[in-house]
Amino acid sequence: LIELSNSGASGSLFYVSSDDEFIIKTVQHKEAEFLQKLLPGYYMNLNQNPRTLLPKFYGLYCVQAGGKNIRIVVMNNLLPRSVRMHLKYDLKGSTYKRRASQKEREKVFPTFKDLDFMQDVPDGLFLDSDMYNALCKTLQRDCLVLQSFKIMDYSLLVAIHNLDQAQRERAAGTAGWDGRGRPAAQRALYSTAMESTQGEARRGGTIETDDQMGGIPARNSRGERLLLYIGIIDVLQSYRFVKKLEHSWKALVHDGDTVSVHRPSFYAERFQRFMCHTVFRKIPLKPSPSKKSRSGPAVPRRS
Repeated sequence: LIELSNSGASGSLFYVSSDDEFIIKTVQHKEAEFLQKLLPGYYMNLNQNPRTLLPKFYGLYCVQAGGKNIRIVVMNNLLPRSVRMHLKYDLKGSTYKRRASQKEREKVFPTFKDLDFMQDVPDGLFLDSDMYNALCKTLQRDCLVLQSFKIMDYSLLVAIHNLDQAQRERAAGTAGWDGRGRPAAQRALYSTAMESTQGEARRGGTIETDDQMGGIPARNSRGERLLLYIGIIDVLQSYRFVKKLEHSWKALVHDGDTVSVHRPSFYAERFQRFMCHTVFRKIPLKPSPSKKSRSGPAVPRRS
């Protein structure tokens, strides 16, 4: 196993298997208990909807070490280590205190938050029309599932690989970024972001090419080609009494609608709206070819 230094806010430890297929994460007793209650409904949903951005739980184990119980959950890995992620965001659709801390920013691969995204990528990420519709439909269905289980405080992990920037880095000889690179011909073994929204390929299908590793093709407002790796994470938060209390208290001090902890139905609606209006956009229709040749490459305009 390879330990990942980026432990979550929960203090969980993360490991990735050497074949890049599985993420192993330590979970608290409450989360493990909640997952067991969730399993029958979760399993039924996953069977009915193989196109999902929800985490795929493969196993839940309890290991005894030094008189302590250590609970670990095994899930699908969202981010292939062979692909350099130029930007990474943990998005909830909430703006209250949703900015990466100074400590986080100092990391080699920081994970930014909602306010950082709105500042860094104000125009959003552009997807072609079919991909945008498929993604929003998947998000909508997943949010309904989470809402039915009274789950909230989940995030959408969005990692961005910039193909054009990677090309420039290779040309400048700075692509040897952290020594964790993998053989170029490695296949995406696990269910990829592309599969989760399109559902076109099952294991061993033809959807991913070696250079795409199952990433979703997109563009930024400068017209640069991107690959997006996305998935819904942190779904083991149930809206129990403690969370209700936390929200009521925060709402007294701040505007309740901007707080991340919220009742599940409101949380789901706000989450979807943020993802399908602020984060992801449809690529606007291209101008006619004659105009395009005169004015250089077409850049998606702010929609």
